[in-house]
Amino acid sequence: MTKRFNTIDGETLMTMPLKPINFIIENLLSEGLHILAGSPKVGKSWLALWLSVAIAKGEEVWGNKVKEGTTLYLCFEDSQIRIQNRLFDITDEATDAVNFCTENAMLGGELEERIINFIKEHPDTVLIIIDTLQMIRNTSKDNNYANDYSELTILKNLADKYGIAILLIHHLRKEYDKDPFNRISGTTGIQGAVDSSFILVEDTRGSKVATLSCVGRDIDYREIKLKRDEDNIWQVVTDSFINKDVLLDDIVILLSDFMEDREYHKSTPTELAEELSKNRDDNISPK
Repeated sequence: MTKRFNTIDGETLMTMPLKPINFIIENLLSEGLHILAGSPKVGKSWLALWLSVAIAKGEEVWGNKVKEGTTLYLCFEDSQIRIQNRLFDITDEATDAVNFCTENAMLGGELEERIINFIKEHPDTVLIIIDTLQMIRNTSKDNNYANDYSELTILKNLADKYGIAILLIHHLRKEYDKDPFNRISGTTGIQGAVDSSFILVEDTRGSKVATLSCVGRDIDYREIKLKRDEDNIWQVVTDSFINKDVLLDDIVILLSDFMEDREYHKSTPTELAEELSKNRDDNISPK
């Protein structure tokens, strides 16, 4: 039997009625596999917890509508008492539509089966968060491009099959890079396997002000400036999706703050970049 590609021509494709992309968070998080990476203790888990609760309750996320449904937060680095204490901070009333599990399972082992069984028991599942990616990976395997891509494709296929979003919580490398997405720990196979990448970088350590950089197959590039309030909820300050000028304004804001108590300043670009980078989680490039 002759092997052929199963093709479709452009004219037919353009006239074919297809189901639109299913967004769990409008214009931000679609069905599929996604990664949220940030430095240790920057507040990734607080953000993940809040997202799991908000979506389960059908509440908007930073002004974006959500697809209400069951959520599962696999918080493998936390205990039930820690999750309980954090719930007391972020909400007055939780819902039985948000579920938690602190018992670890490995990718390529029991994890996939447990996810499938959970979805069968909760057919309205829309979001599963895995915190962290490293906790479900087999440390005996080489973390090369092929393995990174192959392992994450397992989760990608699950998300696509059941029409849900799976969000992986991950870490950043310490080394600075002008492109924040290059700081994702691991090979580029991780970015290649996911549908969207979200990078949370705090302006200065402990400031509780951070930028969430977002890029993906089904979303426009955007930067969301966030501030963690007294309840440890990340509130939106500015969003480049709404205010297009925000992408150009960050360096202007830095310079304005730097010159607030100065009438005059003279330095080389490198020296100025070093001054602006003090107490920041990243470095300002002199270029």
